[in-house]
Amino acid sequence: MMTLADFKAAREYLKNILLPTNLVASPYFSEKTGGSVYLKPENMQLTGAYKVRGACFKVSTLTPEQREHGLVTASAGNHAQGVAFAAKNAGIPATVVMPETTPLVKVNNTKSYGAKVVLKGSCFDDAAAEAARLSEEEGLTYVHPFNDLTVATGQGTIAYEIFKDLPDVDTILVPIGGGGLAAGVSTLTKLLNPGVRVIGVEPTAAASMKAAVEAGHVVTIPSADTIADGVAVRTVGDLVFPYVQKNVDEIVTVDDEELVGVFLDMVEKHKMIVENAGLLTVAALSHIDCRGRNVVSLLSGGNMDVTTMDSLVEHGLVQRGRVFTISLQLPDRPGELARVSGIIAKQRASVIKLDHNRFVSVNRQRAVELKITLEAFGHSHKEQIIQALRAEGYDVKTLSAYAISD
Repeated sequence: MMTLADFKAAREYLKNILLPTNLVASPYFSEKTGGSVYLKPENMQLTGAYKVRGACFKVSTLTPEQREHGLVTASAGNHAQGVAFAAKNAGIPATVVMPETTPLVKVNNTKSYGAKVVLKGSCFDDAAAEAARLSEEEGLTYVHPFNDLTVATGQGTIAYEIFKDLPDVDTILVPIGGGGLAAGVSTLTKLLNPGVRVIGVEPTAAASMKAAVEAGHVVTIPSADTIADGVAVRTVGDLVFPYVQKNVDEIVTVDDEELVGVFLDMVEKHKMIVENAGLLTVAALSHIDCRGRNVVSLLSGGNMDVTTMDSLVEHGLVQRGRVFTISLQLPDRPGELARVSGIIAKQRASVIKLDHNRFVSVNRQRAVELKITLEAFGHSHKEQIIQALRAEGYDVKTLSAYAISD
């Protein structure tokens, strides 16, 4: 069982290890929702995610024999780095099995904490099978990413810090993958103040905990195809499930497209990089009633490669109508391109990319195809620009939403 005594022990052990992640008030999301919204920035935690909490507390409970033999785990993300850090901090050898497809930056980050990295298989299941084999054959202690009550207890210490910063918190939003974080945070929250509402958040395409709660037992969903890879779990942990079932008041789901826009909001409004899984709780603000309430969104991590960041920013700008691509056909005569440019300039739009093709037709009245990617202030400004071009006689077509990359 996870008891108050366990949580206190975890807090005591972790207090000299963790970085402070004090709540950040969000005027932007408060205005949007009508509540008082605060962010719990675990994306700023050691190793870039909350996972280090559970890993470090797990290490503190090992026997001398277990410490001597060392740890093993399987992960391609935040858990790998959390276990590697915890082992290094305690002077214990650690082996982390990662899929062969793991990005090099994650492999190197894990190695930087002193862990031995073994690349095995093409997916997490392959890596987990290898980790289980090593645990059995070499006597290594397996540290599960979420289905471990000691690990979940360490994660739950987040609730202590939320209450310290905001004693009158009304609602806590927590992301759910395998359920360890949600189990720990919700259980401690209810021990400290049963009246505080805890809401779990999952991607619509990977709602394995919601399915389990509805069924009354752990189930395996057919797929977990989501950009929130940190919570792409088909089967939640059977050990942590009863705690989520008892202490999480509601589970809401959000679509991947919602995470795209929220990533842009976090970068522009809070200057924070938050990974897709960590954005779930921010996206969920629009799904719940925040009016008059003190609401905390837990940002679980911020480990994201630069390529993914670039893609999210680009797609977010397109989604908000701030970047778009149009095409129109022009007569093949001098000054026509300048005329189009003048119309765009009057509408205070900026050209990002231009493709001028004179060889699409032998009809000189419609011989030039012009594709333009533009930057606007939003959807209304985008429509204003298009209408201005049409008013001057141009047949304007809006291209694929993400034609900027074509």
